[in-house]
Amino acid sequence: IMKVKKICCIGAGYVGGPTCSVMACKCPDIQVTVVDLNKARINAWNSDQLPIYEPGLDEIVQKHRGKNLFFSTNIDDAIKSADLIFISVNTPTKTYGIGKGRAADLKYVESCARHIAAVSTGFKIVVEKSTVPVRAAASISSILSSNKQSSTSYQVLSNPEFLAEGTAVENLVNPDRVLIGGEKSPEGNAAVDALAEIYANWVDPEKIIKTNTWSSELSKLAANAFLAQRISSINSMSAICEATGADVGEVANAVGKDSRIGNKFLQASIGFGGSCFQKDVLNLVYLCEALNLPEVANYWQQVIEINNYQRRRFANHIVSSLYNTVYGKQITLLGFAFKKDTGDTRESSAIYVAKYLMDEGANLKIYDPKVPSKQIMVELEHPTISECPEKARELIDVCDDPYVACQGAHAIAVCTEWDMFKTLDFEKIFNSMLKPAFIFDGRGILPYEKLLDIGFEVLLMGKCPRETVLRKQYFPSCNFK
Repeated sequence: IMKVKKICCIGAGYVGGPTCSVMACKCPDIQVTVVDLNKARINAWNSDQLPIYEPGLDEIVQKHRGKNLFFSTNIDDAIKSADLIFISVNTPTKTYGIGKGRAADLKYVESCARHIAAVSTGFKIVVEKSTVPVRAAASISSILSSNKQSSTSYQVLSNPEFLAEGTAVENLVNPDRVLIGGEKSPEGNAAVDALAEIYANWVDPEKIIKTNTWSSELSKLAANAFLAQRISSINSMSAICEATGADVGEVANAVGKDSRIGNKFLQASIGFGGSCFQKDVLNLVYLCEALNLPEVANYWQQVIEINNYQRRRFANHIVSSLYNTVYGKQITLLGFAFKKDTGDTRESSAIYVAKYLMDEGANLKIYDPKVPSKQIMVELEHPTISECPEKARELIDVCDDPYVACQGAHAIAVCTEWDMFKTLDFEKIFNSMLKPAFIFDGRGILPYEKLLDIGFEVLLMGKCPRETVLRKQYFPSCNFK
């Protein structure tokens, strides 16, 4: 088995930073260097204020940085000295050309491959860590082999990440599985074994799965598609529950008791967000279309459609409950990150709820414990969200205190399931709001009965607000385009 002594990771983002930090922690004999063109990001990794928030990450970085964990903008030297190179750059959905809105944009991956080929010497193991379409490894191999020096050789592997933001460190320390795909040849098998040996420092060998490259690439897309599907499935049930008088929580509990189904990802909400689920499902849709499998493409596209529908439906609840108009009214959004325990706002459902409410002329006060106000404004001033950034700035007030954010509000909408929201002083909040005071719990985390006793009008996804009131009074037709 080849011995890896030095690792280079290109990309200091949500994947590369945590992955290599844990790898340095578990493999003290291996030097791990994370590189990036973004000097500000690297400076942050070298400071006391890391560029991303993940529970437990700060302690690991502080302990190993400067010993066998390094963050640098010197990409060339890191590539030259490395035995193994992770490609952990962004692979966003294309916003232009063929496949716009569905296909993955691989320009950063291609740029990495060309950079590696330009400066490498000797033998390198190049590993896809970013989420990529099936057969992307073949494209990387083609670029490397077409541009290599005479003394250089490569093996390209697929090693997709299965991290959930907010629990990334735990996912890395105690993974469900480690998936490594490589070429089925003596050289490819040797490269796979070399990477597997690194993980074997802390991962049970039975959890290390070795496949061909294409199976590894597709497995990543399939895993995220299946998880997104479960969320859309329970959210579709929440709409039925509201129309029939059933309780989605009770339905989810009953369904989850079936050992064939299980109870995970059955929490009704305002929809999934983050950098992976929507992107990977759309990537899968595009792949199916390219393979002339339109029925399969349509099936997976519906997972996205239900997610978008759920976001609109939540906004509909707010507008219809506030007497079919929110123009000039203050709505407080508690939470802006796409999930708790992260500062990531990519594809957050809160963005789209805010958009729908701003389109109706609502004034928004927003509080999130980990998302900076600058990031919130960047998201809401984006052309796809607000046609006029100046108008968005007039309608939005980002607060650094939840109680200040709730003062004078007509309604509160919980958009992120932060634990701190469960223990807020709701009597204090109720007394500071206009009456009737509404709470729309988009994550199902608040003490429902307690809020009713205080005097709030409480609406949850998939649960009738009050069984003595006709449901049609709460859900008149009100459709956002």
